[in-house]
Amino acid sequence: MFGMAEEGADMLRELDRLRKLNAIYLRIINRYNSYIGEDESISVAELPRLVTPKDQEVSKKAKEIMESFEQYSYDKDFYSASIMAYEFVKKNIEPIVLPVEFWLEPSETLEFGAGEKLDRYTLLCSLLIALGNPSAKILITEKNERLNPILYYEFNGIYMLDFATEIKKFESKNELLSHIGMDDDTIAYEFNDKMYLDII
Repeated sequence: MFGMAEEGADMLRELDRLRKLNAIYLRIINRYNSYIGEDESISVAELPRLVTPKDQEVSKKAKEIMESFEQYSYDKDFYSASIMAYEFVKKNIEPIVLPVEFWLEPSETLEFGAGEKLDRYTLLCSLLIALGNPSAKILITEKNERLNPILYYEFNGIYMLDFATEIKKFESKNELLSHIGMDDDTIAYEFNDKMYLDII
C-alpha cells in the first residue's frame, strides 16, 4: 500500500513539474511571438514546400496503408487507401491551435500526433500523393478573414475530403467550387507539392 501511495505522490510531483515547465515554455513563446512569427511566415506561393510526399516518415506511413491490401494496385485500391489515410489523420492527429504562427512539416505532425488545421491537411495531401495520386490538392478559401482548407483529388470524379464534414464526390471541379460557396467575395487558391494556383 505504501509503495502505491508513494508512486502516486511521485506521479503528482512529476505532473506538477511538467505543468510548471509548460507554463514557462508558453511564457517564452508569447514573449518572443513576433520573432518566431518573422521566421515562420511564408508567402502563399511558398505553400507547396509544406507538402512532402517523399519524406521518409510520410512514405513509411503510406507503405503501411498499401500493405493492408493483399497486393496494392492504384487503379483498384487507391480510393479505399485514400479513405484509410483520411481516417488515420482524422482519428490520430489531434487538432490543436498554437499561440504563434508555426508550420509543422508532415513528418512532425506524424511525430507529435497533433497539428493545426492546415498541418493536418498537408499531411493528408502528402499521404495521398505518396499513395500514387499526384492530383491531390489543398484548396483554401478566405472569406471574412477566415481560412477554410479542404482537400480534393481526381479519381473517376472529384472527391472532397473535409475533416469538418465528410467525404463527398462531385462530377466536376465547378460543382465542387459551387458546393463550398465560392462567390465574388471569396479569395481562393490551391496547392500541392508541385504547384500553386490562384482561383479566380
